Amino acid sequence: MKDTIDFSQIWSMAYEAGTEAGNAAQCTPMIITEEIGPNPGQQWMVPDGPCGFAEIKFAGNTQWGRWAKKERGCTKAYPKGLHYWVSEFGQSYTRKSAFAIAFAKVLNNYGIDCYTSSRLD
Repeated sequence: MKDTIDFSQIWSMAYEAGTEAGNAAQCTPMIITEEIGPNPGQQWMVPDGPCGFAEIKFAGNTQWGRWAKKERGCTKAYPKGLHYWVSEFGQSYTRKSAFAIAFAKVLNNYGIDCYTSSRLD
């Protein structure tokens, strides 16, 4: 795998795919309503939908894992391995999840076993 393409190129392709997917994600706006007693109060619209988190998880004891930790600052994931925490796209769960899925797809296409995890805040 490393002989055919450089890890930094794989990272760049994965990041680009993730960014494109995050930008293209169709978000359902979220309306936040302040409640004052029995009456609704002020409302705010969050155009990028609900808040949340996403990450890409992979083994840390591989060439890829060691490279990602050293060169991209990937950190320990619970319960094992490493992860890239998606910090792009503010708090948008939809965009972060789309980024992670597209990023992981590129890694998997190059034989790097990984999976995504996401959750609402």
